[in-house]
Amino acid sequence: MFCFACTGGIGSGKSYTVRVFTALGVPAYVADLKAKQLYDKDKSLIWRLCELLGNEIYVDGILQKQVMASKIFADKKLLKRVNAIVHPRLLEDFFEWRDERVKEGTEMIIYESAIFLETPLFHQIADKVIVVTAPEEVRIKRVMKRDNMQEYQVRQRISKQWNDEKRLSMADFIIFADGKRAVLPQILNIIEVARRLYIKE
Repeated sequence: MFCFACTGGIGSGKSYTVRVFTALGVPAYVADLKAKQLYDKDKSLIWRLCELLGNEIYVDGILQKQVMASKIFADKKLLKRVNAIVHPRLLEDFFEWRDERVKEGTEMIIYESAIFLETPLFHQIADKVIVVTAPEEVRIKRVMKRDNMQEYQVRQRISKQWNDEKRLSMADFIIFADGKRAVLPQILNIIEVARRLYIKE
């Protein structure tokens, strides 16, 4: 089975890109969504996080995401310890999901994560990496509208992520989601190239 990884900064258009892949019949594993599902159902994961961060992060069967975020995002060492718990479990869940797609005879899948490139543990899963990019001002406007955030808040979040230059240096394919170039033809071209060059019949 062939696996793309799709990544990009906040507001770059990667979620839209992955929805187009899905509409074209390429199943997608969206890391943020899957992690949230694990937080809701994986009791062992929840117990380990509570042991590290305190029981106040989990109240009445619900993960208190804001409480958790307030603890870890100001403390890089603590964030690293949380990731050391969450990321291996997410990788395990991905492999279980991928195995199901293999049984279905799926030839191609896509894994979406904003921090794929920053997380070496996951590099093993991808045959090729797609980076979605857009000008910073476009990204800022998108996130302000989508998340009802102030401009300075969006800029703060962007400043904590890798810059596009670093991402693009690690890309096998680039999708320009700048609002000027249509995304669909770019995706169709990537799928065609992957089938022609990388997917063995």
